[in-house]
Amino acid sequence: MTAPRLLAFDGSLRRDSWNRMLLRYGIEGARAAGAEVSQLQIRELALPLFDEDLEREQGLPEGARRLKEAMAAHDGFLLACPEYNSSITAGLKNAIDWASRAQPGEPALHAFRGKAAGLLSASPGALGGLRGLVTVRSILGNIGVHLLPDQFALPRAHEAFDAQGALKDERQRAGAAHVGSALADLARRLKA
Repeated sequence: MTAPRLLAFDGSLRRDSWNRMLLRYGIEGARAAGAEVSQLQIRELALPLFDEDLEREQGLPEGARRLKEAMAAHDGFLLACPEYNSSITAGLKNAIDWASRAQPGEPALHAFRGKAAGLLSASPGALGGLRGLVTVRSILGNIGVHLLPDQFALPRAHEAFDAQGALKDERQRAGAAHVGSALADLARRLKA
């Protein structure tokens, strides 16, 4: 059986994102479980705010096309999702909205339907971003993504990493890696 292909990205536009630092451990877990993992940053896609008028007049923006193609080429997604005001970030929601747009000759939601997803979050708060993951689960579940029941939320993220961006606590590293390995297993089963 071929290795599952996973696309890893975070929902932050911030250069020194704690979620991007946390994502590294989920990626390590997925790779240790035999998955091929590609990574991208939504900040590098330069996505305009989703606007149907812009889409009608200019077509799918280049960054949205690249994101959608990458998502369609993978079996699942490993997402590290910051929490802003108890919800999903505008950057992540915008990326999902652009990638959900059907183009002529494409099946609806083909970048999402039947794919697997595992969720991580990091936040300076005591809950580690758990409230935002509720919204991410709702959105992805409603567009046909199979969500891993396991997730990992890192509280007090501003204190959790050392100066080199490594998690200080081995249990936290293992928790994030577990989501990656469990996602690899789910994606493998869905491919079978």
